[in-house]
Amino acid sequence: MKPRTGTADPGARHGQPPGIRRMALEVLLDWEKTGRFAAELLDERARRAVLSGPNAAFLHDIVLTCLRNLSLLDHWASHLTGGKKLDAHTRGSLRSGLCQLLLLGVPAHAAVNETVAAAGRAGALVNAVLRRAAREERALRDMGQALPVSTRHSHPEWLARRWIKIMGKEKAQALCEWNQAPAPVFVRLNRLHDEAAEKLPQTAGLLPFPGDDAFFECTAGPPREALRQGWCYAQDPATAIAPRMLAPQPGETVLDACAAPGGKTALLAEMMRGQGELTACDASAARLARLRENLARLKARHVRVLQHDLLGGQAPPFAGQLFDRILLDVPCSNTGVMRRRVDVRWRLREEDFEALAAAQRGIVEAALPYLKPGGSLVYSTCSIDPEENQGVVKAVLSAHPELELLESRLVFPPKDGMDGAYAARLARKAES
Repeated sequence: MKPRTGTADPGARHGQPPGIRRMALEVLLDWEKTGRFAAELLDERARRAVLSGPNAAFLHDIVLTCLRNLSLLDHWASHLTGGKKLDAHTRGSLRSGLCQLLLLGVPAHAAVNETVAAAGRAGALVNAVLRRAAREERALRDMGQALPVSTRHSHPEWLARRWIKIMGKEKAQALCEWNQAPAPVFVRLNRLHDEAAEKLPQTAGLLPFPGDDAFFECTAGPPREALRQGWCYAQDPATAIAPRMLAPQPGETVLDACAAPGGKTALLAEMMRGQGELTACDASAARLARLRENLARLKARHVRVLQHDLLGGQAPPFAGQLFDRILLDVPCSNTGVMRRRVDVRWRLREEDFEALAAAQRGIVEAALPYLKPGGSLVYSTCSIDPEENQGVVKAVLSAHPELELLESRLVFPPKDGMDGAYAARLARKAES
């Protein structure tokens, strides 16, 4: 467990504290109190404070590293305070300070002094604990290596147990460890844009993803101009698996029934070469607005966008139409993308899996009447949990003898080097 080096510390560099530690503490407290997503809170705070790029990056670094390591930070805090019961403000201050000292590699003088200043009434205790942590840095890191996987890699104990039961201790530990690293940014080449194939590879800081010439890892931050121009779209390589498995052909009728924010829809449009009919639906009007913006920027022009909730009990606006192919990228637990969505592990409850699986099967049942005989449907999630994946597919096949499973794929992040995902292609028999 080595500290990251080279962490930006704007206050130290410019000689005056910008209040980033105070902001980080406020975001951590709001996150714990309100249940809102960290990314939303961070973006809101950065806009309100009109932060520079380096200051905003440092704020994100503190908050997201804290959330990735909550259990470990709390263990260290408990050890250093002798198990003292801490109020939320003090606990948040210690999380922030210990994160800077032991995980981000911020120099002790800055991490301690400015975190203490932000701690207010808890300053005396925070000062004593952080100075002791600075002296015992090596011992604390060694202590972390000996802890159970759920504490060492900061996952809920129930989730670590669940994964050990599903996949074994070695794979569960590898997955927990994988989730601790900040997720890289990937972009997909948008071949709907005439200039993209020529101009995107010339963009600095893009590293081709092995085995897939459509994807690039962004080694120097997102290529903002390329994204603005629509030459590419920010998405992980795993997100292409379901659309490619669906394999829509030019001239076909295709339904993307859970389409927002539109990355998979745009790939389907690219594969169809503007020929045929592609319908994109989502339940949320706000998400559909974002989908329309994305499709326009990516030049996915031959897409019919409709609002519909497959679980709402109402007839869809495409009632009476049958589709050659249907993509169902259903809402899920997000267990395959915990590296990317740091809140998920702390918001998810064990009982959620049963409810999610029931809703997922409901979505499949609602979509099936619109699949042509001989047509195919791809069911996909960004989950690695069998209850949401193989379990749902098995239940659907059992209830529908007219369907057959043609292929399926489960992406395991530590093995495949990308986000976790599942996709299964079901076909309605032509004679049904």
